[in-house]
Amino acid sequence: MFITLIIIFLLLLVSAFFSGSETALTAASRPTMHQLAQDGNAHAAMVNKLHSRKDRLISTILLGNNLVNILASALATSIMITLYGEAGIAYATIAMTLLVLIFSEVLPKSYALDNANRISLSIAPVVRILVIILLPLTQTINAVIWCIFRLFGRNYGVRDSLGRGDEELRGAIELHDRDDVDVKSERAMLRSVLDLADVQLGEVMTHRKNVATIDASLSAEEIVTQVLESPYTRIPLWREDPDDVIGVLHAKALLRELYKSPNKIPTDIDVVALAAEPWFVPETTTLDDQLEAFKKRHAHFALVVDEYGALMGIVTLEDILEEIVGEIEDEHDVAVTGVHQMADGRYVVEGTVTIRDLNREFEWYLPDEDASTIAGLVLHESRRIPDVGQAFMFHGFRFEILQRHRNQITSVGVTPPEDQLLSEA
Repeated sequence: MFITLIIIFLLLLVSAFFSGSETALTAASRPTMHQLAQDGNAHAAMVNKLHSRKDRLISTILLGNNLVNILASALATSIMITLYGEAGIAYATIAMTLLVLIFSEVLPKSYALDNANRISLSIAPVVRILVIILLPLTQTINAVIWCIFRLFGRNYGVRDSLGRGDEELRGAIELHDRDDVDVKSERAMLRSVLDLADVQLGEVMTHRKNVATIDASLSAEEIVTQVLESPYTRIPLWREDPDDVIGVLHAKALLRELYKSPNKIPTDIDVVALAAEPWFVPETTTLDDQLEAFKKRHAHFALVVDEYGALMGIVTLEDILEEIVGEIEDEHDVAVTGVHQMADGRYVVEGTVTIRDLNREFEWYLPDEDASTIAGLVLHESRRIPDVGQAFMFHGFRFEILQRHRNQITSVGVTPPEDQLLSEA
């Protein structure tokens, strides 16, 4: 009887090993294991190999776990029947249920869940040997399971596509819900990278009314003066009609021409000849496509047009990068945030501020499918041109019109939902 008790104890330990192995190997971080394997960690490579054939892994662990649990229960039942007769069956059932549940299931799985990566690296060699040894049995079991699935018209081994791809990445990003400034910034950048294929140029471009352009019909001296006074490097040139862009003048090209002949007066410079050919792109182009086009053409500047060919604005490589990393300002930029928080939690937002910038900065979830700016969202949702002082409730937010210039909303008061205010506080 003493030897049998020792065997039961050892079987419970083996059961704990199988239970902990199952939890550790399924909960281990696949990106972490992949990186460790790339760095030359042999145990991490074993974990990845086990993950690649998860059906074999699960079958091996379940086979071993059930085998030792049933054997331990049978031995315990034989002892209890010897001691207490038929009542020993009930005693053995109660005792083994408690022992298996506590020491072979909950305890090892809880510990493995908290230390999944470390434990999976430690047990990978042992589990791999067990998978090889029990392979004939597990293959037989999988064949039986396949037949049962086919009997009911189901396919065994076909993985569900739901939750894979972008959805899986987005879910993993949202799991990092700490409020640290660094974590929030990294989370916003990762979200933006995934959104590049869904955002069009019309949502991030600089609108034509905010674009600095130069009339090519001006004298060369006046053009040089405007270029020197402008904070921008690339400036569109137009003739007769601001929509008729004939070239894009690069300040460096102008400087190089002035440097060639120091004594040449600006009136002798053919500025239009120095300008590069304008590159027009449709406003429906997605950011990832435009980013790839910038890389292929070795260009940083493009003119955005609508479906009728009318000039809508400009887009630069910096505009796309800012969608990922946030606002990039140099020594020539004018810092205009356009958002001011009031003491009562309300935000005063300029109408031209984009919804994507607000969502990124404050982790709001305002829709940007039908409008790119906060003023555009109010117009779209209200279906009217509101008057100053009017207030609306959309998507849980309160929007109050603070200023309007003619038909353009220039300032909006935005009050987030109560739970959003509490989280920001």
